[in-house]
Amino acid sequence: VQLQASGGGLVQAGDSLRLSCVASGRAFVRYSVGWFRQAPGKEREFVSAINWHGGSTYYSNSVKGRFSISRDNSKNTVYLQMNSLKPEDTAVYYCAADWADYPQDTESEYDYWGQGTQVTVSS
Repeated sequence: VQLQASGGGLVQAGDSLRLSCVASGRAFVRYSVGWFRQAPGKEREFVSAINWHGGSTYYSNSVKGRFSISRDNSKNTVYLQMNSLKPEDTAVYYCAADWADYPQDTESEYDYWGQGTQVTVSS
């Protein structure tokens, strides 16, 4: 499975962005997918995850209520809708795929990673 994240950019606080994670490989539909982010000088952290059929989602406390994860398996794509963005959301955002039935927040569980997309939120 190969993943490519896109949709990042420079926005102002309060704006919205939608990130996309497009995967190659027919088996992608059976993978749970997670989004992680890494801010300058900080460790990578979990943001959100969704199981293979979209029936179960998981969010970090820092984004709960502002971000929404979804997927369209017909397009091999997972989305991260980010609303009410804050300067502290500034980071490189990565998507990752995990052969599991449920969404996880543990980085080491993920098998495949995309290259990352930069999100910058100005105050």
